[in-house]
Amino acid sequence: MFINPTRETLDLTNKALSNGQNELRKGVSISSGLTFYDLMGPAQNLYPVITPLRNSIPRVRRLNPGDAARWKQVNSLVGSGFDAMGWVPEGQRSGTMSYTTSSKSAAYVTLGEEDYLTFEAEAAAQGFEDENSMVTLRLLQKIMRKEEVALLAGNASLSLGTPTAPTLSASGTGATLPALTYSVIVVALTLEGWKNSSLSAGISTTKTITGADSKTFTLNGGSSNKSSNTTQAVTLGQTLFATVPAIQGAVAYAWYVGAASSETLQAITTINSATFTAPLTGSRQAISAVTADCSVNASLAFDGLLTQSLNPNNISYVNTLATGTAGTGTTLTASGRGSVVEIDNMLQSMWDNYRVSPTVIYVNSQELKNITNKVLGTGSSSLLRYTAGTTDSLPYSMVAGGTIEFYFNPFAADGGVKMPIKVHPDLPPGTIIAYCEQLPSWYQNNEVPNVAEVLTRRDYYRMDWPARSRQREYGVYAEEVLAIYATFALGVITNIANG
Repeated sequence: MFINPTRETLDLTNKALSNGQNELRKGVSISSGLTFYDLMGPAQNLYPVITPLRNSIPRVRRLNPGDAARWKQVNSLVGSGFDAMGWVPEGQRSGTMSYTTSSKSAAYVTLGEEDYLTFEAEAAAQGFEDENSMVTLRLLQKIMRKEEVALLAGNASLSLGTPTAPTLSASGTGATLPALTYSVIVVALTLEGWKNSSLSAGISTTKTITGADSKTFTLNGGSSNKSSNTTQAVTLGQTLFATVPAIQGAVAYAWYVGAASSETLQAITTINSATFTAPLTGSRQAISAVTADCSVNASLAFDGLLTQSLNPNNISYVNTLATGTAGTGTTLTASGRGSVVEIDNMLQSMWDNYRVSPTVIYVNSQELKNITNKVLGTGSSSLLRYTAGTTDSLPYSMVAGGTIEFYFNPFAADGGVKMPIKVHPDLPPGTIIAYCEQLPSWYQNNEVPNVAEVLTRRDYYRMDWPARSRQREYGVYAEEVLAIYATFALGVITNIANG
């Protein structure tokens, strides 16, 4: 028979315990689990959602979007006679000027992500968090993060092809790489390929995705085809050096090393060279996994800012630094006057050729440190600040460290521009991108002042799919394209070595 203890029963039990009848105290402790379960709600979302490009690039809804965005560009005005001379004799008429124009188009594509919520999970979450809303929020946050990478480095047109066979050499003493004739093969990576790859999992080639509708599609992961191999004999103590001609469009290189026909992935570098000093690591991806150029998603993607900048068919500023010393690459150069030579050259070129100045510079954390070191290196002001205390208990305090917050560009019609230097979460080491967000006033471009816009056919929307089981199924999608009207307002420096 089930007994439901009344208040009187509990009072009698407590009285018995207070009279010393400790035989009732049997085996009840915190480890028994007879405690209140204090669950803080809602869940703590401990993942970053950093989307500086998505937040800053204007989003424009076209009235009748159709299948693609199309626009006309007037690229230049060509004067009659001598283009830079306007002299006309008294009483006579000038010759007729002409124009250079071009037609542009960019097809709309779709970005999306899906999730589901079972009826049981929805009911069990009551009092903890509104799981229906939270599933949608997390879907939206994830698609925004994917969109950020797309705006930076989506690739619909810039194929990496097949790298040239690497150049090898061996020299030095003190390394532990075993004596052997080594074979080296290289694979170039786009920014998407760099993000999709790792030494443990291997480089990304293709992936077949089974959608929630059970249909499949294939994505290319962002890797080039493999190069031919080159061999080099190495004696114990020597370092193996490898270099390959840089490919415009690549931000990283994967190196497969081993005996001929047994090469495996041993390094991923963000410059076009690598060194090998220690025994090779086993159980890595074999070069046989790479069979084709998988760098482009022509019908599914649009070209991001970096991709359009690196495309040789466009007129962006691109400086791919030379390989330099074997295996080490080329670092940024201090100007000796508080700036960086390579950045100064980029800014001057963009002004001299197109009369524009970037308004922001995006870097990786490594390059922010390198720029800081070049600007505030030997001979510059100390980064240590002394602050006098105001009480006897705090006679002085120290603030150490610092970084470059702005970079001054003197090449501008209005006397110079202060450009913020921002760390982008998806930009790899070795790459800097400068971006003029709006055309300057002297372009008199009142129709489209923005250098780039996200043209939306249908902005973020949630799909609630019909129930086909005891769970809710959701999708968050966006239909859009990145339109860059003035590629000359973009500048890139790549293949920068750390140092």
